Amino acid sequence: MVSATMCRSAVLGAVTLSLFAVPAQAAPLKTAAGPRAATTLPAPDTTGLAAVLRSVVAKGAPGAMARIDDGTQVYRSAQGIADRATRRALTTTDRFRVGSITKTFSAVVLLQLVDEHKLALDAPVNRYLPGLLPDDRITVRHVLSHRSGLYDYTNDMFASSVSGFEAVRNKVFTYRQLVDMSLRKARTNAPGAAYSYSNTNFVVAGMLIEKLTGHSVRTEYENRIFKPLKLDDTSYVHPDTKIPGRHANGYLTADRAGAAPVDATDQTVSWAQSAGAIISSARDLDTFYSALVRGKLTSAARLAEMERFTRVNANTSYGLGLRRRDLSCGISVYGHTGAVQGYYTYSFTSKDGRRSLTALANASNSSDVLNTLATTLEPVFCGKQKAARTAAVPLEREDVAPAAPREQ
Repeated sequence: MVSATMCRSAVLGAVTLSLFAVPAQAAPLKTAAGPRAATTLPAPDTTGLAAVLRSVVAKGAPGAMARIDDGTQVYRSAQGIADRATRRALTTTDRFRVGSITKTFSAVVLLQLVDEHKLALDAPVNRYLPGLLPDDRITVRHVLSHRSGLYDYTNDMFASSVSGFEAVRNKVFTYRQLVDMSLRKARTNAPGAAYSYSNTNFVVAGMLIEKLTGHSVRTEYENRIFKPLKLDDTSYVHPDTKIPGRHANGYLTADRAGAAPVDATDQTVSWAQSAGAIISSARDLDTFYSALVRGKLTSAARLAEMERFTRVNANTSYGLGLRRRDLSCGISVYGHTGAVQGYYTYSFTSKDGRRSLTALANASNSSDVLNTLATTLEPVFCGKQKAARTAAVPLEREDVAPAAPREQ
């Protein structure tokens, strides 16, 4: 139900925009100490956010939406459609594939295992998975921080986005098959020498989880994260192809200009698994990242390890399965990006976890859509003070393959 005191809703053909504030669904958790507390953040520029979402749709996404949890209020904004066939409007409660945001979940499980003294971050991966990797110098820390040098097999798998996707849409891989694809190629750097984003790293993370616990990653995600945080919209259904419940369909932009987008909603995501196969909602992701930075999922020592960042570019740093984005107003936010066929997601929270944003576009393989969605962070965390200025935003890359997607 739209609050009349906050905004009005408009329907123009198939495009729907709604923006409103409602009481948060739960009282704020105890706040952890940290710089730039949420009380010092400017009010979110919800008008600016809605404008960004309209622009995402104008760039070619069927729909775009965002949810801000600001501690005492929840702001929701949605534009466009969830399904090109039925023309159903996209809503902020729709579930979707989160792509590489899965990496943060995998990292959390492994850091919990460190807390349980079942794993050492600076131990070789081969200590736990004997003979898996060709270099005993590759440590668990290297894997979780993308500094292992392991080649990203998705570079080859998705060299052609649409045909590559159709070739694996219904396939089921073992972890070992995916790692073997990587090991056929030379490593990108010596262990620890440089940051190089690779899905292979978090396939190895999944193997570690299953070896050390004796359970599937699904069981560990559920028991350690989904259930304790009451993430009722979040699931890991691999190798099933369907998204449970009400969800947004995802559309893969064709490689050939003018061709119709491909409905990529149904897929095993077996090519990613522990690197990118979780399904969730904006509410659940806001809850997850807020809880993480507040120390609700790991010890303070493990969270500090997670937040030991390596600079990636002028605006972005990477820790252990966690990104930090430095915004134009001097505020840093923490979370991850996600790209999987049909979906782009940004999910970030403030240092103290009091303000969280999850933004989605149900499209992929479009640099215009991806780079526009990235600008949702500025109005949400920097407010109107930057509305009249153009903030510097790094060129975004897809997580499913580091090469830039097709310009359109």
